Amino acid sequence: MGINKIIMNDTLRQNDSEKEYAILRLGRITCLGDCEAVLGKENIGIFGGIPGELVKARIYRYRKNKENVISGIVDQVIEPSPHRIVAECIYFGSCSGCQWQYIDYQYQLELKKQIILDAFQTYEFLKNTNINNVIASKKEFNYRNHARFSVRFEGQIGFSNRITRRFIKVDECLIMDDKINKTVSLLQNKVSETTSMSVRVGVNTDNILIQPKLTDSNIVIDTGQKFYIEKFHGKEFRIASPSFFQVNISQAEKMVEIIKSSLNLSGSETLVDAYSGVGTFAISLASSVGKVIAIEESASAIKDAEFAIGDIDNIEFILGKTENMLSSISDDIDILILDPSRKGCHPDTIEVVLEKSPKKIVYVSCDPVTLARDLNMLVSEGYSITCVQPLDMFPQTYHVEVIVIMDR
Repeated sequence: MGINKIIMNDTLRQNDSEKEYAILRLGRITCLGDCEAVLGKENIGIFGGIPGELVKARIYRYRKNKENVISGIVDQVIEPSPHRIVAECIYFGSCSGCQWQYIDYQYQLELKKQIILDAFQTYEFLKNTNINNVIASKKEFNYRNHARFSVRFEGQIGFSNRITRRFIKVDECLIMDDKINKTVSLLQNKVSETTSMSVRVGVNTDNILIQPKLTDSNIVIDTGQKFYIEKFHGKEFRIASPSFFQVNISQAEKMVEIIKSSLNLSGSETLVDAYSGVGTFAISLASSVGKVIAIEESASAIKDAEFAIGDIDNIEFILGKTENMLSSISDDIDILILDPSRKGCHPDTIEVVLEKSPKKIVYVSCDPVTLARDLNMLVSEGYSITCVQPLDMFPQTYHVEVIVIMDR
């Protein structure tokens, strides 16, 4: 198979004599999607590798958050993995947004499961937890409905490499919906009035949201929209610019189906949807339960949810942080859905959950590390895990979504 090479532009502006390289045998995948490797006495992360490979890596030493950091990027693959393929994207390596395009898709799913297993192995109460195989995405490319671009050099649209911080102009991103790429083609080199740009599209509608509002006379499409409309399980949702919405619609719909089928709902339950966002879970499950109480700290998201509620009359929204508002609920909670941000639940939230003692908990997470931390606290206080179902919401990246069902 010979030597594979990842093309990576030098971005630290070092002379050739100052560049540092090392021949390294790569170990396991880390929670950040890199491979572990030993450099001297240091364990470091190497971007662009697969466990077991022998590589020549370019070493980077820099300061981050007031700490010295050492990391690396594969320059040459000396002994390739059988799971290595040629990345389809011409920007791969220079752009680090897709970390795993060079790994065949089925093996990506196995690695994501391993990341979850490794996170669970950190905690005694989780070590023997069974984890289902990762459910593949229907689309391996062109699945994202939301892009956040950097803008540099008189209107060039692109991304910045997370290790080198070098900006790379991008005319097409293979994981973005086609409507986003069409938008980039219309705006490329014309958006010098801003340093960043967000593009969101309705996958099941023709709606688009571009922020910020752009005023250049050469721009021929509307920008500055306040919201866009998306159809989710056949129902129209409004998503304003500040509001969160899942980036892979078909997998998000699958997630609702899994939760609904796992709960064996009778129709009389009181369900609390914490971190509810625009209400995708609350609204999608309302017809299957007796009452829904949704907690959300974003006023914008609640306003969006009210648009989608329509004639549904068994949903109550509470504005505020979950750690502050969950204790105010006087109803007995049959089902609690926790869907926090990547940083996981606030410690106060876990404390209140244990006080409220819901019969069932559904924890939805996009970060296995913080998920395992929070689950360990819940299991140590008497909850049992009945199902761990990962979904691949983010193909070509190391990120993974996980649904955990728990009961007492």
